[in-house]
Amino acid sequence: MLVFQPPVEYKYIYFIKVEDKPKTSVWHCRNQKSNGLLGVVKWYGPWRQYCFLPEPNTIFNTGCFENINHFIKQLTDERKP
Repeated sequence: MLVFQPPVEYKYIYFIKVEDKPKTSVWHCRNQKSNGLLGVVKWYGPWRQYCFLPEPNTIFNTGCFENINHFIKQLTDERKP
């Protein structure tokens, strides 16, 4: 069951939880202005960490990647025992 959680917002992008799994969660990364889907952040089992899976034909600058990296680090820190 998905428990409502407010979006995690940055200047140009935001993350919204779309699925709760037993130990992890799945988040959509969206554009602040258009609400367009930019990618998904979810647990990638083979690497045992959260990863960003971008949508095709999306473009990111260093600021966006810094925000995505910051968000993934937060998720990872929350998962550590």
